[in-house]
Amino acid sequence: MFSCQALSAVTRLDSRLFRRSLISTQSNDQGIPPPLMGIRVLDLTRVLAGPSCTMLLADMGADVIKVEEVTRGDDTRSWLPPSAPVSQNSPKESSHLPPESAYFLAVNRNKRSITVNFKDPAGLEVMQRLVRSSDVLLAGMGLGWEDCKALNPQLVYASITGYGQTGPFREAAGYDVIIEAEAGLMHITGEHDRPPSKVGVAVTDLMTGLYAHGAILAGLRSVQHTGKGVWIDCNLFETQLAGLANIASNYLIAGKEASRHGTAHPSIVPYQVFPCKDGFLMVGAGNDKQFRLLAERILEKPELADDARFVNNTMRVANREALVDIITQVLKRHERDYWINRFTGLGVPFGPINNIQQSFAHPQVGARQATVEVDHPRAGKIKMVAPPVTYNGKRMPVRRPPPWLSQHTKEVMLELGYSQNEIAGLRARQII
Repeated sequence: MFSCQALSAVTRLDSRLFRRSLISTQSNDQGIPPPLMGIRVLDLTRVLAGPSCTMLLADMGADVIKVEEVTRGDDTRSWLPPSAPVSQNSPKESSHLPPESAYFLAVNRNKRSITVNFKDPAGLEVMQRLVRSSDVLLAGMGLGWEDCKALNPQLVYASITGYGQTGPFREAAGYDVIIEAEAGLMHITGEHDRPPSKVGVAVTDLMTGLYAHGAILAGLRSVQHTGKGVWIDCNLFETQLAGLANIASNYLIAGKEASRHGTAHPSIVPYQVFPCKDGFLMVGAGNDKQFRLLAERILEKPELADDARFVNNTMRVANREALVDIITQVLKRHERDYWINRFTGLGVPFGPINNIQQSFAHPQVGARQATVEVDHPRAGKIKMVAPPVTYNGKRMPVRRPPPWLSQHTKEVMLELGYSQNEIAGLRARQII
C-alpha cells in the first residue's frame, strides 16, 4: 500500500505526464508522438557512454540540457581533426570557439548546451535550480545522489562509471579500451596467432549508453508508480561482462575458456572472411545445404560437397585448414564484384567487407534514409547518421543540431527565473 504522501506524489506525476502527452500528441502527426516530450534530462556526462545515452533520450523528445565546463566544454570538442568547417554566417558570439569536432557532433544531436562553473556558490545555485526542475540527471561533476534527492525526491539519478559504486575498483576511472581488456572482450578479438586487439569502435561505451538509456526509462516508470526517485548504478565493466553473451555462458556453465578466431567461427566451417582478387568477402555457409550450394553453384567445384573430408560440418571443422585453403584459391581468381554477383540470390550468407565510404554508398542507406542533413548554426549543412529506429514507419525527427558550446545558456537561465542583469553578471564573472 502507498502512503498518502506517495499517492499524492504519484497523482501529481501522472497529471504532469498526462499534460505532456497532450503536448506531444499535438507535435507530430506521423509515426508516434515523441514519448519523452516534456521530460527534462540534466546531462553532466562527457565523451561517449553518457552522451550516447542522453542522445537516445533526446531523440525520443526529452529536453536534454548538456552542462559543460565554461571555457572548454566536453572533452570531445577538442578531439579534432576531423571537424566541420566554420560557416561565414557563424554566430559572432561563437567566434572564439574552435571548429565543431566530428566526434562531438556524432552523439550530441537534439540537445541544448549550457556552461556552469558550480565550484562557485553562484554556479552551484544554478545547478540546484536545474536539479529541482529536472526529471532525470546523469551524474558527473561531483553532484551526489543524496544531495540531489534532497532537492528533488522524484529525480531519476543515473551514474555511469567504470566499475560501479561499490567494490574494490569503485574509485577507478573507466576507459572503454581498458574495460575491453579487463572484461574479456579483447581476449577474444583478433587473429588466433596474433596479439589481442581492440574493437574498431568504442563498443563498451556504446553498450553502456544503451543499458543506461533503458534503465532510465524504467526509472521514469517507477517514479510514475511510486512517486519516489530512483538511483541507477550503471558501469562499463558489468556491461561488458553481460556483452560477452554466449562466451560468458560457455565459461560459467561448462568452464570452457575462450580464444581468438579472427573472423572465423570455432564451430562452423566455412564461416569467415576470404580474400578476393581486389578485396574481401565474408562467407557463412552454416549448414550442409548451404555448403553444397557454395561448392556447386558458386565455386563450381561440386566435388567438394561429396568429399569425405567436407561431407558435414563436423568433418569440415576437423579439416578446416584444407577447406579454407581451397576456397581461398578459388575466390582469389576474380574480383570481389564478380563473386558478389555469383553469390546473390542463392541463399548462401555472404557480404562484402566495405570501407566507410562503401558502407554509406550501400543502396539500403538511401532506401531507408539512414542519414539526415541538418543545418548547424556554425557549420552550415552537415550530414549525420539518423536515429536508427522507426515507429509506424517514421523516425523521430532531428529537432536540433548538436549545440555549440554555451549556445543555450541564456535561454535556460531565463527559464530558471534569472533576470537579464543577473545573467550578464554571472557571465562577467565566468560562472556561466
